[in-house]
Amino acid sequence: MKLHPIMFVGTGSDVGKSVVAAAFCRIFKQDGYSPAPFKAQNMALNSYATPEGFEIGRAQAVQAEAAGIPCHTDMNPLLLKPQSDHTSQVVLNGKPIGNRDAYDYFRREGREELRAEVNAAFDRLAARYNPVVMEGAGSISELNLVDSDLVNMPMARHANADVILVGDIDRGGLFASVYGSIALQKVEDRKRIKGIIVNKFRGDMRLFDKGRQILEDICTFDLPDGTKQRIPVLGVIPYYNDIHIEEEDSVSLGNKSHTASQGCVNVAVVLLQHISNFTDFDALEQDPRIHLFYTNNVDDLQKADVIIVPGTKSTLHDLYELRRNGAAQAIIRAHRNGATVLGICGGYQMLGIEVCDPDRVEGDIERLPGLGLLPITTSMSGEKTTRQVTFDEGMRGYEIHMGETRPFGDAPDSPLFSLSDGRKDGYIVSEQCMGTYIHGVLDNKQYVDRLLKPFAEKLAKASEPFDYEAFKNEQYDKLAAHVRKYVDMERIYELIIDK
Repeated sequence: MKLHPIMFVGTGSDVGKSVVAAAFCRIFKQDGYSPAPFKAQNMALNSYATPEGFEIGRAQAVQAEAAGIPCHTDMNPLLLKPQSDHTSQVVLNGKPIGNRDAYDYFRREGREELRAEVNAAFDRLAARYNPVVMEGAGSISELNLVDSDLVNMPMARHANADVILVGDIDRGGLFASVYGSIALQKVEDRKRIKGIIVNKFRGDMRLFDKGRQILEDICTFDLPDGTKQRIPVLGVIPYYNDIHIEEEDSVSLGNKSHTASQGCVNVAVVLLQHISNFTDFDALEQDPRIHLFYTNNVDDLQKADVIIVPGTKSTLHDLYELRRNGAAQAIIRAHRNGATVLGICGGYQMLGIEVCDPDRVEGDIERLPGLGLLPITTSMSGEKTTRQVTFDEGMRGYEIHMGETRPFGDAPDSPLFSLSDGRKDGYIVSEQCMGTYIHGVLDNKQYVDRLLKPFAEKLAKASEPFDYEAFKNEQYDKLAAHVRKYVDMERIYELIIDK
């Protein structure tokens, strides 16, 4: 049976659109359909490499995983990776096409070429999958950007999608934000909005029975033909703490632990200003042997058994900040006192003798000394490497980085991993000092076991490690069950069945 595309848009950012879309990808898969996610334009530092070696937003990779299919650039044809408050790297169909100032990017000139690209990506996806589960971006009522919008209601018009508005009741102002978001739409776009989902409800659900009625009453609009459009509340989804889905935005890091703990292996992720791909650490968060926390506090770093310097969108800037705020010396001191240090991607580059940027790819800094823990040197370049990789013992991950790294001076080669295609990756000085370009390395049980081996005495007190792939699938199923329970799926199917 053919289903219309369904699109989840929001009253603002971080209202839960990505997770709701992931839930519906899983629900449709469970119900025998072949769904695929789609977000025309994403702005995030969390990205992922497709099997073909191209780059998309991590959220769409997660949604594809929930749908049980490989991710593809058609699922997120346009990705903006912020480099500062005003500029972003623009990734089109998986490949960077340059850096753009926000003002220049959102001007109308040249937008139709980008619109044609994202529309074409949707068309290719819609020809292969049923249904396409679409996601908007931010708020649908940013009137100053409506003429240049590629991702919200103009995309819904192109896809002929049924639109559901997601509002976050936890942040307050739900009635105003839902009503205003709909009322500010043009009539043709308002008619596409077929329902409302209230997300992140806390407390006794019965307390919102009257609220549901009020919301439907105020979201009843007169149409030009004299009829009325009453937009129903299709579900009220409670807040949850026991379902773990990878987050898209670094704002979620504020909710994570920032201190060490007793009784397990303490793993500190250095909190960089431009941290990227922080989903590298989701598996560690769920490992019962580990307490994971994020910090750049020099005292907290001394309490860690393992310190991980993560990926970053601005290696030189964050390296400068580590030196300025004392965290660099704290990491070196902790390692001398017995802590294991692991660098991933940009963090791997920072652990070396130097990071050079002769062509000013990242900015005005041409060279900075690294932490000196690995005898390597990195030279930044404009060419970006993006690929999925298989390495030692069938482990899997992906690379997304700029720059080339090699041994410094007469330092010998000492790769951390051997890739399946014969290439080498990373550098290891000892089992307590190493670096790699591979994101997702910590999703592999074999490597995590290796990383934790020096702390066998602590591990003896912990439970057995778990299967992260099985864990993630269990979480998608739990999310789907949670959404099914609180959303009127029968009514949603009535909306999207192609009659």
